[in-house]
Amino acid sequence: MDIGEKLSRSVDISERITRVLHDRVQTATERFRDRVEKAGQGMQPAAAAWPAWPQYALDFAQRTVIFWDTLRQRGNNYLEHVQQGQPPVLRFAYETVLDGRTLERPVNYALVRIIPPEGVSVDPQRRPYIIIDPRGGHGPGIGGFKDDSQVGVALRAGHPVYFVIFFRDPEPGQTLLDVCAAEREFVHRVRALHPQSPKPAIVGNCQGGWAAMMLAASEPDETGPLVIVGAPMSYWGGAWRDGEGDNPMRYAGGVLGGTWLASLSADLGNGKFDGAHLVQNFEYLNPANTFVDKYYKVFANADSEPSRFLDFERWWGGYFLLNGEEIEWITRNLFVGNKLWSGEVKAGPRGSGVFDLRQIRSPIIMFASLGDNITPPQQAFNWVADVYGSTEEIKARGQVIVGLMQEEVGHLGIFVSGKVAQKEYTQIVSVMKSIELLPPGLYGMEIREREVDGKTDYEVEFHEYRLEEVVARLNRHQRVDEKPFEAVAAVSEFNQRAYELFAQPLVQASSDEFNASMARRFHPLRVQRWAFSDFNPWLAWLPVAAQLVKENRQALPPDDPLRCAEAGLAELASAALDYHRALRDAFVEALFFHVYGNLFSLYIADKPAALASAASTTDPRELPVVKEALASISKGGYPEAFARVGFLVTRRGDVPLSRLEAGQQMVKDYEQFLPAVPLEQMRRTAGEQEIIATYETEKAIATLPLLLPERKDRERLLTLLDRLENDVRVRHDGLTPEQKTMLKRVRQVLGARPRARDATPVH
Repeated sequence: MDIGEKLSRSVDISERITRVLHDRVQTATERFRDRVEKAGQGMQPAAAAWPAWPQYALDFAQRTVIFWDTLRQRGNNYLEHVQQGQPPVLRFAYETVLDGRTLERPVNYALVRIIPPEGVSVDPQRRPYIIIDPRGGHGPGIGGFKDDSQVGVALRAGHPVYFVIFFRDPEPGQTLLDVCAAEREFVHRVRALHPQSPKPAIVGNCQGGWAAMMLAASEPDETGPLVIVGAPMSYWGGAWRDGEGDNPMRYAGGVLGGTWLASLSADLGNGKFDGAHLVQNFEYLNPANTFVDKYYKVFANADSEPSRFLDFERWWGGYFLLNGEEIEWITRNLFVGNKLWSGEVKAGPRGSGVFDLRQIRSPIIMFASLGDNITPPQQAFNWVADVYGSTEEIKARGQVIVGLMQEEVGHLGIFVSGKVAQKEYTQIVSVMKSIELLPPGLYGMEIREREVDGKTDYEVEFHEYRLEEVVARLNRHQRVDEKPFEAVAAVSEFNQRAYELFAQPLVQASSDEFNASMARRFHPLRVQRWAFSDFNPWLAWLPVAAQLVKENRQALPPDDPLRCAEAGLAELASAALDYHRALRDAFVEALFFHVYGNLFSLYIADKPAALASAASTTDPRELPVVKEALASISKGGYPEAFARVGFLVTRRGDVPLSRLEAGQQMVKDYEQFLPAVPLEQMRRTAGEQEIIATYETEKAIATLPLLLPERKDRERLLTLLDRLENDVRVRHDGLTPEQKTMLKRVRQVLGARPRARDATPVH
């Protein structure tokens, strides 16, 4: 392409970015105006209530004292937590099973067993759960932060629960590959402790999600189903939609010039990266909540809110460290490089092999939220298209992937919300015993509420989708907006190399532990805690004053007109900060695409690799996995025939949980007729046979005798079909005319004798 065409394309890009920016600014302005008008309406009744200002003034003063005393307690809790070594904020008692610091390559991780609380019993032969919390600046424990949590739900269901914790300081020389090796040892230990149990379910939260995926890819024979919660697997993804907000975290790497700032921060920290920087980035995303909302909630509800606020802040204010090698690995391979799904990430410290997510054999449940602006659904789900490329490959590999979408909670809510625990996590645990029976494919999990005897109950159903359909629905621009991130990766590599050549030696030579420790101690997020605690002698009067206020509290109701006016003012402040955030994010987004969109257009877009589509648009019959499956249409034995007939005669479509549970019982009842192969292998066989039966139905039926050359195998399969057809559970659902016709054809081709009409039903 000549320079004129490139410049013309650049102009088109700039015009579109300008239009999107205009729409975003207009949308933000309209929302701000609506919020201001609504807040003003709520303040109007206060005009006639000013004669009652003395009562309001007293209530305001008392709440002020309680509020500041709450912040003092937060500071004390922070100092106490630091002095204790910042243990996990788990609500449950636990005991250490394996300390990663004792391994051959020590890491600051440990495996602990959750001790069931009084009144809760677990069955050691049930599937154990291993929960991996994120190491993204905070400490561990958010998965067991309260009773209604991932830990609490699994315990109440009778499962043994293990938790992967980590300590504040990393071990010298520790890398994330060492951490992955340690987590493999944790899984081996759990397997040894529960030899009669199914393989452990692995729950990974946020960063712990891709850690769980790496673990399962490197140890596919040892791990059970995976539950990946709010995990950013495809970091370039996002929701770039005209007129709506976006996901600003995905632009941070490009706006900051790549990974070199993470390296600089680690070098200034004497080889350690301060997790407080990551927490500060999270707070940057929502200034209204950071500076107004969360504090006003405490102030407005001073009699009830402080305890909840202090519990959460104990976790939120626990800042942990990473080695420089760890943060560089994360930023280069994941944040900017986006390499995990591509098979480019080395799986061992010596570079032996790579992490291939296609090696995972266990079902994967992906849980994300539309309200999450840190891990939007695109980042949680797009990796499936990048790894597998087509629905047929998912089936051919025998993989079961289930997506579960929450509509509104934010990134933290998906982990800590009690409502989410009671609904989504409870249902995830309930389906774990049945989900392995789903045929290979991509599913959406739907949870519907219903009222039963005045109580809320839930119904679960699985809807099968094609990968191509899901990718198109999530990415309205066919992922074209991810292309500029290729330019980000190129610029990042250049800046990183320049920093390592010209600046890093000087920075490292001038860094020492004393200065690094002082910089961490005086980080703004830490200062606001220890400076407002009993460590500050100027606050000695505050606890006494707070106690007096609580003893003589004269509270006004929240619907008092002056209290409503106060709430309106707080809403105005929050609206102004949200408006600032919307404008800031819109301009950052425009800057990002102006810079990197044009760089991509001018220098990368015409390269063949850049033009390759993430998801294949080829005719499915031309896909290698389809050709391989069809080439084996006459090869195999009883397992292949069993799977092929199962697909031919089974009713497809939505799968309610009740059907899966019934199927689980039927598997036990008819165990003698089932192929004696591992479940993972059987799923892969089922996927291959589904491809064969879908694209060559007639040949699939005609070649069945070739798979069952021995008479005893044919009779075994035909006997199973007869018994299933007369099973009351099958009769309850009923057979469609198409199913009856297919059963008749299968019997004919396998040489079955005519069936008696009065066969006795099986109970």
